[in-house]
Amino acid sequence: MSTAMKASLRVSRGAPGEDKRSELFEVPYEPGQSVLDALRWIRAQRDPTLAIRYSCTSANTCKECMLLVDGKTVYACTARLEPREMKVEPLANKALIRDLVTEIAPPDERL
Repeated sequence: MSTAMKASLRVSRGAPGEDKRSELFEVPYEPGQSVLDALRWIRAQRDPTLAIRYSCTSANTCKECMLLVDGKTVYACTARLEPREMKVEPLANKALIRDLVTEIAPPDERL
């Protein structure tokens, strides 16, 4: 990366039955970017195995990208990326599927 501004995401990784770990990713930073923009960049440029969930990028209308950023529940598509280290984790009150993906539908609504 050049001398351009950077943000760092410490991303929770793992699946049920595996040891949980975190991985640090540096991403290019520009004001106005969302955390979802950074996660998508990581998947496209650094690690295509990163599991994330989203359906749109239009201001939380789908509610699929909920996760924890620095311990607060947010929508990744509206949470703003900052030029510092940010901790990104799956929702703590939902069953973990893998990495940042949790079970969001109630059991009786799953296909």
